Amino acid sequence: MTPLSSVALLFKVSDDMPFIPHTENEISSMLESIGVKQIDDLFSEVPAELRAAELLKIPTGLSEMQMTQLMTERGAQDGRPLCFIGAGAYDHYVPAAVWQITTRGEFYTAYTPYQAEASQGTLQLIYEFQSMMTTLTAMDVSNASVYDGASSVAEAVLMAVRANRKSKSKRILVPRNINPSYAAATHTLVNGQNIELVDIDYDKDSGCINLDALKAFEGEDFAAVVIQQPNFFGSLEDVDAITDWAHANNALLIAVVNPLAMSILKPAGEWGEAGADIACGDGQPLGAPLSSGGPYYGIMCCKKALVRQMPGRIVGRTLDEDGKEGFVLTLQAREQHIRRSKATSNICTNQGLVVTASTIHMSILGAAGLENAAIQSHLNTRSLVEKICALDGAERMFDSASFHETVIKLNKPARAVLDAMTESNIIAGFDLAEDYPELGNAILVCATEQRTEKEIDLYVSALAQALSEV
Repeated sequence: MTPLSSVALLFKVSDDMPFIPHTENEISSMLESIGVKQIDDLFSEVPAELRAAELLKIPTGLSEMQMTQLMTERGAQDGRPLCFIGAGAYDHYVPAAVWQITTRGEFYTAYTPYQAEASQGTLQLIYEFQSMMTTLTAMDVSNASVYDGASSVAEAVLMAVRANRKSKSKRILVPRNINPSYAAATHTLVNGQNIELVDIDYDKDSGCINLDALKAFEGEDFAAVVIQQPNFFGSLEDVDAITDWAHANNALLIAVVNPLAMSILKPAGEWGEAGADIACGDGQPLGAPLSSGGPYYGIMCCKKALVRQMPGRIVGRTLDEDGKEGFVLTLQAREQHIRRSKATSNICTNQGLVVTASTIHMSILGAAGLENAAIQSHLNTRSLVEKICALDGAERMFDSASFHETVIKLNKPARAVLDAMTESNIIAGFDLAEDYPELGNAILVCATEQRTEKEIDLYVSALAQALSEV
């Protein structure tokens, strides 16, 4: 046997090799030490009917080459369509340097920075991210991220119930024009804790929440009011009036924000007289590509007075005993670190890799670059909407100001029109029928800074053809 074949034999992986590399003798020895005859005896308390049967549908393992081929095929199935969909997933330009740096081994394989002396680079990056988030939102404190935008809203609701000492209720006012996925996830996560989400309807002309809708709840006990800016329809809310109303009624104000929009809109910390109490949302517009459904991560900021109720973890800057600057985990209000009954969060891992990408993305673009991306997205959407509304059979649904998304009303079935436009390799918008059946044949369209005038004209041409043929 040659040395090369010996090495190949040493690393040969057979189909029946176990993932845990214990020998039969080692397993027998461990079982004997704890007084158990076989592994199944360890699960004797679990009723047989609750145990999983054999997992027959799990395929056999693949080699690296086979896996690469499979994922290449899967990726090709998505294609490279023109994207005008928005609805929480935004096709912004990401400079090539962002993920080239993010996927360096120092970042790509880094684990949670529990050991500060070995994790200064990661800790500093998270600290810079937090600083950027507080600057964008004009809030006092940011955590190191949460899972995604939906879970950030749910965590904000839980946080508000804990933090609002003026409220004895577990009721939250939630507008119907926030992202439906956020609302659904929040309901799932808080319903088991007897927290009630009370709907506020939107104005049918503007798509926004007005004070008349809020007045119906005046004097009632609510722990918080949620408001999304821009809302799910892309419209801009009167955040100052809503924030002041919430505070006048002893409720905290939870701001669900698009962080890119915050570069040109009034930031959450400056809403009304006192500002929002909690700001949350999804960081996807900041350097995260649309890659087969991800990645996403949730942002969360708050006033300093509420920091002890913030979930997740916070990185702080300090001085060591020699007076040198250093970075440490200063707050980890997790169930692993304090008694479960006292924990403010069950979040175990922040989205560190995507946070890394966002921090690099914001560093490369700078304040002016973020503003330019936001402004160009707005201008492209205005151009798109003007050309759409020049067609027969398409008009704008709401008359309110918007950022880079708008609802379009069609005179043909929305789903059929969108399906027809996929034949032109265009993802033409988000069908609102399932979440907002009262809007009829309506779609949500979005344009980012990536969309060119030629692409916008292609969209309008394909829409005109679809409206004539459906």
